[in-house]
Amino acid sequence: MKSPFKRRTLLLNGTLGVLLAGGVGAAYLSLADDGAAAQQGQQRITRVMRGTVESTVSASGSVASAQTRSLNFGASGTVARIHVRAGEKVSKGETLARLDQAAALDSLKATELSLAAATEKLDETSSSSSSYAQVYSSYVQAKNAYRSAQQTLDGTVIKAPFAGTVTEVNGNVGDSAAAGSASSSSSGSGGPSSESSTSADATSSSSTSSSSTTGFVELVNTRSLEIEGDFTEADTTKLKVGQEAAITFDALTGTTATGEIEKISISPTTSDNVVTYPVTIGLTDVPSGVRIGQTATVEITTGSAENVLYVPTAAVRAAGGQSTVTVLENGEQVVRTVETGIKGDQGTVIKSGLKEGDQVIVVSTSTGSSTPNNNRIPGMGGGGRGGLPGGGGGGMPGGGGARP
Repeated sequence: MKSPFKRRTLLLNGTLGVLLAGGVGAAYLSLADDGAAAQQGQQRITRVMRGTVESTVSASGSVASAQTRSLNFGASGTVARIHVRAGEKVSKGETLARLDQAAALDSLKATELSLAAATEKLDETSSSSSSYAQVYSSYVQAKNAYRSAQQTLDGTVIKAPFAGTVTEVNGNVGDSAAAGSASSSSSGSGGPSSESSTSADATSSSSTSSSSTTGFVELVNTRSLEIEGDFTEADTTKLKVGQEAAITFDALTGTTATGEIEKISISPTTSDNVVTYPVTIGLTDVPSGVRIGQTATVEITTGSAENVLYVPTAAVRAAGGQSTVTVLENGEQVVRTVETGIKGDQGTVIKSGLKEGDQVIVVSTSTGSSTPNNNRIPGMGGGGRGGLPGGGGGGMPGGGGARP
């Protein structure tokens, strides 16, 4: 016959075994719930809101002049005078620099006299005369020689093709300059100097820019500025010429400007497997303090909707050509098919399927956060992590008690 003490020991061990088994089972179920929640992501509840939704794209770039010219002489010769310095503002048609014109003036005078003589002889010769063809040919040659001499004289002067600011003067008085290139001798800052030959500036016209990378005079239009930004290929599909842009400047806090898309390049650039397209935005106004070379950010609104219903974009699921949103009704999750509109920075527009104030579920894909979710949906996870049956957190049923 067993003693009362042994019977009490068996009863106590049996009770402890039942309690341990129940604890291990609860811990296992809690772990299973947490695993499902981890797979689905963290969930929170929000409401369908009403307001304005805007879709924007942005890119960074540097301020540049929309008009930049490298100006060179159209003739060869010795630099006789430089009328401007770097940093000086000039008006359209203003003379910037001039070569020695003595030889060009002599050549022009000689060809002018030859043309006058050829013209007189042509007037005296009858068109039916046997010598008319030869006389006419001489007249054409004299006329072409005069035109060439006039062009040479014009090429001895550099004039501003537009109003702007001189950024560089790459030469000095006395340097030799070749037609269509910068000074052939040492470059310098240049600047106004005394004239060393007869002045004939009034007879010249503006020269044309050459293919040289550096002109004798570098001229930019600081009142016509632009920014070139690289937009992703997805963003570029939303852009078109004429769209307005909002511009901010890194170095000028609080300074903003407006602009307009002037050009969208058809040739992409690829860097680190990312395809972008250069887009040129012209500034419609130039705020005080803006300088060429400054870094700027361009933001372009590609879509806008006012007084519309919208939800966080993460609340919308798309599959099979349909969009759905999960709504919380009476504590239960109900999936509704919705019609969406603009996907903007504030969220996605809902055209139909929901009403203002509806509670919707947003699933966040982030995991591993230890921050408690105070808006967690009732019944969705939240249990503490317990050990698996037989793990270190609790022993197997009957494993922790003393043997009778």
